[in-house]
Amino acid sequence: MSETFFEILRPGINTTIQDYGRKYLYHIGITVSGAMDLRNHKFANALVSNNTQEATIEFAYQGPLLKLKNGKINFAITGDVFFKILRKNSKVEEGKCYKNYVLEEEEQIDIISTKNSAYGYLAIGGGLKLKSFWDSYSINTKANIGPNNGKKLSINEKIQIKNTNKVQASDRKIDYKNESNNYIRVIKGTNFDYFSAESQSKFFKEEYSITNLTDRMGMRLKGSTLENIKSTNIKSEGLIKGVIQVPADGNPIILLNDHGTIGGYPKIAVVISADLDKVSQLTPNTKIKFKEVSLEDAENLFKSYLSETNKYLNEIN
Repeated sequence: MSETFFEILRPGINTTIQDYGRKYLYHIGITVSGAMDLRNHKFANALVSNNTQEATIEFAYQGPLLKLKNGKINFAITGDVFFKILRKNSKVEEGKCYKNYVLEEEEQIDIISTKNSAYGYLAIGGGLKLKSFWDSYSINTKANIGPNNGKKLSINEKIQIKNTNKVQASDRKIDYKNESNNYIRVIKGTNFDYFSAESQSKFFKEEYSITNLTDRMGMRLKGSTLENIKSTNIKSEGLIKGVIQVPADGNPIILLNDHGTIGGYPKIAVVISADLDKVSQLTPNTKIKFKEVSLEDAENLFKSYLSETNKYLNEIN
């Protein structure tokens, strides 16, 4: 029997394979990577009855055009995404996010664009046939780690799909709306006292604009510059997703999934875990403001985030 696969007719701007990411490798300079918006990654998998850790196809802004060869599949797309399904009878069906679909052989998925967000996710029932690297299928294009030689997907390549006998019509769906609040909650960073009292106040009171210099590695901001009164460089220290560094030019950088594992810029704050998905979805020219919360509040907000995520997952199941 011939293997089922997608033929990539258009790769999109930044299309990669992602899962939960790879853990416990910071000591050798390998960051976690993984899905930028982990909640939407989980929802996509749940809608096609996959384990939520199964790899998905992550795309940014313009997505891929994919033709299915040799078989049929279930699929779902999550995020704020405009896509169409090109059926064999020449019928064009406008797709809806957070809904399970069946795709037949020779039919196509045309993921035209995200709308008011950066990333979307495509999950295939049964999963993708991939080679793991350090217990993860995530692609890190900065380090060329992961399937497809660690590179984003390209035209005329194939995406192999695991054979499954469970493909059938399903009405699995959820009513979910992506959060649009541009207040980003943070806790103070380890170098907060490196900045003048005026800059500390500005950081929480004034708006910052997301620049075009934004990718899976980090998000550069533009706004009131922050004055460092001690040192613009420190001994390199370990970094995590969500850390906000401030280089010598005074403009903050929010570190994202493919960040370096160490760095020598002072850290003014850290985005709380409950807001990381939301931050990842913000697009250039968006205005944001930072709001300080306590460590205890950050922990409780993350518990609420997990509880809400599980509520939707239970609705799907």
